[in-house]
Amino acid sequence: MKRNLSLSLFLVLGAAAAGCATDAPAPGDDQPVDPMNPDPDPVPLTPEGKFSVQSDFDLAANLPGTAGTVVNYFIQATDDPDDPTRFIVEKLVAALPNGSIKNTLNGAIPFVAGYLNDRLLQVAPDFVTTIVNVGDAFGQVAHHFGTIEVMDITASGAAVKTVQGLHFKVDNIDLDYNFKDYGMQDVKVEGLQVTLEPSGKLTIGAHKVGLKYGQVLKLALDQAIIPLIDPSAQNLGDLLTNLVNCQAVGAYVYEAIGIGSASTFESACTAGLNAAGPALYHQLDAIDGSALEFGLTGTARGIDKNRDGKMDDIATGIWAGDLKYAGTPAPLATAKFFGTKM
Repeated sequence: MKRNLSLSLFLVLGAAAAGCATDAPAPGDDQPVDPMNPDPDPVPLTPEGKFSVQSDFDLAANLPGTAGTVVNYFIQATDDPDDPTRFIVEKLVAALPNGSIKNTLNGAIPFVAGYLNDRLLQVAPDFVTTIVNVGDAFGQVAHHFGTIEVMDITASGAAVKTVQGLHFKVDNIDLDYNFKDYGMQDVKVEGLQVTLEPSGKLTIGAHKVGLKYGQVLKLALDQAIIPLIDPSAQNLGDLLTNLVNCQAVGAYVYEAIGIGSASTFESACTAGLNAAGPALYHQLDAIDGSALEFGLTGTARGIDKNRDGKMDDIATGIWAGDLKYAGTPAPLATAKFFGTKM
């Protein structure tokens, strides 16, 4: 016991002595290590390398007007006092063949919509909630999305940037999609110039990135939003028909106006809702008549994590520039980027 105590005391005293020796400055050492940052990441000597980069764009301040029109599509399905059944009846009427039945029902839309609204639990109990959720999620991705990129930089700073996909965040769920998986072309930007200063400041020269914004929104709707809300639906038409009991709609419309047949109205209900999806996609396609073009200049910090003189990380990147749609430029709102060597 006494021997163990002596040994312990010896070890404690030895550690204290070593600590004192460590605390003592070495001869000529007039630049002690900062205890709050004992081993800062060194600055790279060259930006050379191939990097996986993600950019994040906030379009809330300058969303193209046609995209706002598309967002309104979902609002129109729920904003009237007799919605959603008015929306359903209007799609049903649009799908009917021309003739007296269509004319009669078209003139009776307010009455029939009200009649259906009184029976909403049998017709479409979750329609309003679901469409509001779709519209909200669509607004999120329309206003805010990211790009998945590869940046290949030579030792001289010449670079090629390739946008390979999109990043969305829907209700705090991060979702990534590569263009090649959906038959979309990568966007390649050549002729970039990247400079690295001795301080570690990285500058990416001015360049333009053009995207088909309608394709961006369609990809978000079909692959990100709709599967989160209804995993059995492949597109907007599927979602709408899953929400509405067209058999009940057909029976109640026939009951309300007393002409035609329940089966005729059921078929028109299904056809009308299926047609509603392509109608929206047509609006998205129309957006692509004009390119959404980002004019960008970037600044960031280069970091050499493994101390081999080459850049490993691109940190705290900020894009500046403008966003142009249909020839009309607007200042670029918050836009960030970061990258990691591949």
